[in-house]
Amino acid sequence: TPQGTSEHVTDSLATYIEQNIWNVNNKLGKTTNGTFHIKNVLKQVGPGSSTATLVVNLSPSETRTLSSVDISGHIRDQVGYIPELETLSFNSGSNVGGSPISVSIQGDDIVHLQHVKDIVYEELNKNQDVKDIVNTSPLGIKEVQLELKENASLLGLSLNDVMGQVRNAFYGREVQRVQRGQDEVKIWVRYTQENRSSINDLDNIQIQTQKGRVPLSEIASYTIARGDVSINHSDGLREITVNADLANSNASAPQIMQDLTTRVAKDIQKEYPEITISTEGQNREVNKIASSALNVIPAAIFLIYVVIVFAFRSYSQPFILLALIPFSIIGVAWGHWLHGFSVNILSYLGIIGLVGIIVNDGLVFTGKFNSLLKEGLPFEEALYQTGISRFRAIFLTSITTIAGLAPLMLEKSLQAQFLIPMAISIAYGIAIATVLTLFILPVFLSFSNTSKVTIKYLITGKKPTRESVERAIIELKVEDEKF
Repeated sequence: TPQGTSEHVTDSLATYIEQNIWNVNNKLGKTTNGTFHIKNVLKQVGPGSSTATLVVNLSPSETRTLSSVDISGHIRDQVGYIPELETLSFNSGSNVGGSPISVSIQGDDIVHLQHVKDIVYEELNKNQDVKDIVNTSPLGIKEVQLELKENASLLGLSLNDVMGQVRNAFYGREVQRVQRGQDEVKIWVRYTQENRSSINDLDNIQIQTQKGRVPLSEIASYTIARGDVSINHSDGLREITVNADLANSNASAPQIMQDLTTRVAKDIQKEYPEITISTEGQNREVNKIASSALNVIPAAIFLIYVVIVFAFRSYSQPFILLALIPFSIIGVAWGHWLHGFSVNILSYLGIIGLVGIIVNDGLVFTGKFNSLLKEGLPFEEALYQTGISRFRAIFLTSITTIAGLAPLMLEKSLQAQFLIPMAISIAYGIAIATVLTLFILPVFLSFSNTSKVTIKYLITGKKPTRESVERAIIELKVEDEKF
């Protein structure tokens, strides 16, 4: 509620919302085990007299047919619009890593910051895919804001001096302390009740100057406006953060954020060049992981490449195995689409684990292929026999891994919802990787062999056999020459 609202008014509004919550509970009916969807509601007024929070505890998610997001939506519709409230937001607890839409506005001029905040708010408010728009700079209670006139400086007055004298006149100033026995009596001086009960009394306040007393109206003007509740800083600059939630699951938070940080930010920069806009919340966490991945993943892939080079003594075969990784992302995308999950931070962590599994399957296949070549089998026959001999090992490993992850992907409990995207990335990625390893990897190996044969033919003028250009056969000939 607006700052300064009585605690009783705030509590009565919170009670009204609580009644609507219980009405929703009755409408939703009972869960599969015969209990209601909502177990209890905890109401708290504070901090301050203008803020209230209601925490709704739900029955276990595995017994409910509705998610916390759905129940929150029903409560929102039931409560409707309350004109007495400045801000009313509903959090279903489904956002990990912060709000899906969060914009940080930074600058030195608080007036410009407020204007930019209003622009961002209006842009979000026009979007039907956005709900629960809040900011970290709500308006405070009404306050008197003084502005000195030009003649004030001629009298040796500063704004701090004038504000101090006005405060002492209305609030009072301690001038003496008197000891009476064990008690200490503080003596304060201020205007009488009749001289400080009206805003009009401000004009009659006498301000002490070096040349005597003058009325406040002669040296300053004042306005009555709502002040700030809190002042936030980031990197030495004033900051206001605007947060919002997605109104439906089909909405794209990255799209909305990109529009705010490109089109909207470009228009704002033209009018307020000193203001900077950056992403916060989930987008900031994703950007942090992305920037970290840019440093770590290339080094990890290089180490994987080096290990495979030492294992196969070949520079081309490691590239072939690593080329399978981008194709496996197809399975990750399909899996998230089938289960109705968006790709998030945990999905990316699952993809990192998936890379190791893909490389491992490729090592098993390629290792067997090199062994068959050394045994004297023709190139095409070696590929065919490798597929037959390694089909069971690769297929069963993939099936058992997917089966092990299936209970987690199908779990309905709240605790499992955060890990499901990671399981989806690994399970569906492995399913596609199995097909890639058994069918696409032989194609890549065959294409690589054809390229080697063609290159050697162009260099020497003689067409070599397909087996002779493979690294396994070259090493075998070198070993025979040594002995």
